[in-house]
Amino acid sequence: MLPLYHTTGAQLLRDGGFDMSRYTGPKARVSRRLATNIWGTKGEADALEKRPYPPGEHGRTGRRGNASEYKVQLQEKQKARFTYGLTERQFRNIFKEASRRDGVTGDNMLRYLELRLDNFVYRSGWASTRPQARQFVNHGHVSVNGKRVDIPSYRLRKDDEVTLRDKAKGMIVIQWNNDVLDREAPAWIEITDDRLGAKVRDLPIREQIDIPIREQLIVELYSK
Repeated sequence: MLPLYHTTGAQLLRDGGFDMSRYTGPKARVSRRLATNIWGTKGEADALEKRPYPPGEHGRTGRRGNASEYKVQLQEKQKARFTYGLTERQFRNIFKEASRRDGVTGDNMLRYLELRLDNFVYRSGWASTRPQARQFVNHGHVSVNGKRVDIPSYRLRKDDEVTLRDKAKGMIVIQWNNDVLDREAPAWIEITDDRLGAKVRDLPIREQIDIPIREQLIVELYSK
């Protein structure tokens, strides 16, 4: 059984903290700390609406505008880490690779994050959240180009075809997500096979990535 964490603001921002991809503590607390609905749940949205200030004894009286440049940069990085469910090591490795490639480092970084298989499953509308998408992949419910892949961090390429395996197609939770959520896939994803398959039509560009993250601040943080 995974441990439950009682986190303080300092712990949420600390570089060497717990594995973000396995965080099982209060989601609303994290979202309030970072002023963003990280996991996209209704509980987080309600918490942000009712208490639009950081948690803790001084949350109501504290002013986000007084944060230091370093803290603001660190918060942006944590938003990205929590959103995509990465550890510090995973995130840093993606940044290093993005910085070595041609093009804008921040755009490269977000493109690599979007091309993760678990994120693709979420973007395709089969999962209600990225953690749920990660679970589907871990349990072997997804195939890439006809081969079973159970690695959430697997990076897709242009023209890769992702399909749900036969057992997954009959799962009530996936049928419900497809029918009720009715999430529209971004333009770089082509939905196929009666919404049970999807294809990487093209590599995503920044304008197609709708996450409230200021990636340039993350670049500045790692460039120090």
